[in-house]
Amino acid sequence: MDMKWFDEMEARIPKGEVRTRFAPSPTGYMHVGNLRTALYTWLIARHSGGKFLLRIEDTDQGRLVEDAVDVIYKTLRRCGLDWDEGPDVGGPVGPYIQTERRDFYGKYAQLLIEKGYAYRCFCDKERLESLHGADGLGGYDGRCRNLSQAEIDEKLAQGVPCVIRQKIPAEGSTTFVDGVFGEITVENSTLDDQVLIKSDGLPTYNFANVIDDHLMGITHVVRGSEYLSSTPKYNLLYQAFGWELPAYLHCSPVMRDAHNKMSKRKGDPSYEDLLAMGFLSEAVVNYVTLLGWSPRGAYSEREFFTLPDLAEIFETGGISKSPAIFDLEKLKYFNASYLRALPAEEFYQGALPYLKEAVKNPEIDLSLVAPLVQPRCETWLDIAPQVDFLDALPSYGNELYCHKKMKTNEGNSLEALELVLPVLEGMDRWEYGALHDGLLDLAAKHGLKNGRILWPVRTALSGKAVTPGGAVELCHILGKEEALRRIQAGIEQLRQAKQG
Repeated sequence: MDMKWFDEMEARIPKGEVRTRFAPSPTGYMHVGNLRTALYTWLIARHSGGKFLLRIEDTDQGRLVEDAVDVIYKTLRRCGLDWDEGPDVGGPVGPYIQTERRDFYGKYAQLLIEKGYAYRCFCDKERLESLHGADGLGGYDGRCRNLSQAEIDEKLAQGVPCVIRQKIPAEGSTTFVDGVFGEITVENSTLDDQVLIKSDGLPTYNFANVIDDHLMGITHVVRGSEYLSSTPKYNLLYQAFGWELPAYLHCSPVMRDAHNKMSKRKGDPSYEDLLAMGFLSEAVVNYVTLLGWSPRGAYSEREFFTLPDLAEIFETGGISKSPAIFDLEKLKYFNASYLRALPAEEFYQGALPYLKEAVKNPEIDLSLVAPLVQPRCETWLDIAPQVDFLDALPSYGNELYCHKKMKTNEGNSLEALELVLPVLEGMDRWEYGALHDGLLDLAAKHGLKNGRILWPVRTALSGKAVTPGGAVELCHILGKEEALRRIQAGIEQLRQAKQG
């Protein structure tokens, strides 16, 4: 073969810097394990001042989902994971979409054939299926490994479909070092002659990722531990071409429990699902980074990190061999802390869609409601159930007026509301300070604890045992007309019970 083209491809490869890549398949969503891989590859690059690449691996045409590439872009950007090279920004080693690199793989496969490390296989589907047996086990038996050139030429002339397979050495062993699992040695006799180029001319994942990682100068490969068994075959490909091996980091799976991996098919949430469930992207990123990785040294006891924090301290030695269990309650803990730490205006803007969902009354000033719910939310979805009473007073039982600590019951709650009503009716300024002073002065005037007045008022205004904000805040938010109407309704309800 003319090696000029191959030499030109080699000349394009950037040298002397850390280069990592995230290479998702466009299948429509980002599962938690995928997001973690993206995070780790991004953090390795940023920690070392290197380059982070985005590559779209779309050779499995049967799994493609329309607009899935846009989902990948949107997800990475929302997580703060910017890329230096990729399909949309270009770079020195493009294209960055595998189907646009289709011609590359065939040339490298042909080079392997000429070097004696690959061969054409003409076995049809029926024969291959028969090799697996009833149990579905058993690999390819190497029938086409030793076809003569004349036999190959004859079959090609007849148009017999073929694939190109890797020729694994029959003897010896292959050893590689993984940054998480250490040194691993595999006997070559246990490896099958995997397909490199399918009959449609497209590469398999196992071939394309090796070619692309080398041609893009990838120095660190992060992927799931399920690929450990394939790595010896990847190494044999690198060795066949005479290429330098990248650093491998295989991460144990993210589990839903001690026995089951997370799976979208089993209802486990994707990144998009978590956002829909009311989680902040920043909290998800923080939590997912800690699924299988622990900070060291001075940061070993710390839980909360910004993305720049993580980029500064991330070390691959902190990646664990043990599977990580995804705990939704733990994520809620992270999310609650993030929500409470938001600046008031930022929280208000984020909460606004959820407040509007629950409170349709345009007279309610939602900017007064937001500060009340901010300390009381684990996710955005916790907002609506807390404030729906502002829109419409729910029906409630008089037992809500009875509170042991406040020393209230139905009888003295009726008395309290009857005292409160004329005070509120006579107020000229419906402002928080005036309402606060008016209600507390009323309690003092009658020698009552504040709770004896405030608890019945809050109950009448909300019809709930627990509310964000107390009597004063609720009076202020509801406005004079609505607050008086609800207190009057509470008085009538208590009177009817007393008479009945």
